[in-house]
Amino acid sequence: MSDQEEQVTNPHTPVTNLPEEAGEVVVEEEVSQPPSEGEDSETVQEEYEGKEAVPGTELAEAMLMQPVAAPNTAGLRDIAEASFGPTPGLRNPAEASSGPLTLEPEVVIGTDDRIRITPTTSYPWRAHASLLITARDGAQFLGTGTFIGPHTLTTAGHCVFIHAPGTSQHGWVQSIVVMPGRDDGTLLPLPHGRFTSTNFRSVVGWVNNRDPNYDYGAIIAPFDAGNTVGWFGFGVWSDSELLATTANISGYPAEKQPSGTQWYHSRQVASVDTRKVYYQIDTTGGQSGSAVYRFYTPPGGTSGRYEIAIHAYGALTGNSGTRIVQPVYDNLVAWKA
Repeated sequence: MSDQEEQVTNPHTPVTNLPEEAGEVVVEEEVSQPPSEGEDSETVQEEYEGKEAVPGTELAEAMLMQPVAAPNTAGLRDIAEASFGPTPGLRNPAEASSGPLTLEPEVVIGTDDRIRITPTTSYPWRAHASLLITARDGAQFLGTGTFIGPHTLTTAGHCVFIHAPGTSQHGWVQSIVVMPGRDDGTLLPLPHGRFTSTNFRSVVGWVNNRDPNYDYGAIIAPFDAGNTVGWFGFGVWSDSELLATTANISGYPAEKQPSGTQWYHSRQVASVDTRKVYYQIDTTGGQSGSAVYRFYTPPGGTSGRYEIAIHAYGALTGNSGTRIVQPVYDNLVAWKA
């Protein structure tokens, strides 16, 4: 049986993306079903020039899932290190299928302008999840995911499939503990509980070819946790539309203290190409898999938060996410069904 056939029979069946023509992506705007704020939808964050209004200090009244103790994740490393080594960053796409990884450090752009989100009990913050990832050899790492439906979270491909050929970590991870809206490490209970998933998705471009242009995936929850915490929409937009957009990222950087705290930042999209969205938003290790999202009002609809990319890499010239183009969109629709 060939390697390709083995991938087809894997329970985490990868789906192939077809490459687009080089040059500007021209699309008719297409978006998913509207995002949901979950069961407690009274608290709505206001939009200001496409950025979030961060919460104050008043705790939300509803504890949406049974609170449980948080695991001790202090000192754990970013999942990107498992595939890319101790300096996670952007590798040269021309070297995607062979040779050693070429890395640049993931950086904070100038001053670290990230804002800590606390409490995380209201939407949209509870739709972002801290990930405790267990590799095949039992080693544990950190990452971030975001709900896009009742039982599906988007994340980076390297959060679900580690590329470390010749090592015991290479391959699909064993399991991921998903902690929606985690806040304050072990000092506070997990406000929305936690669950463990062993059901993942990615694509042939990442799983077979380790191509960073296809570094995206999904986590399938064992029950409809998204009905409680809410979820984001996602869509496909043209180059010009994205370049006029404010991008937002909230996730779980490993170096921030206390461990397990959520941090947010936003800036306008800096540039795009056929597979990536680039931005000067501050991110560091542990935020791999964070949603890159915008506020959007569909024709005749109501405004909401829609993913435009999935954060995956950092570089001295700016951080970047895997762009949601049509084949990515189609896979996300199938994965959240």
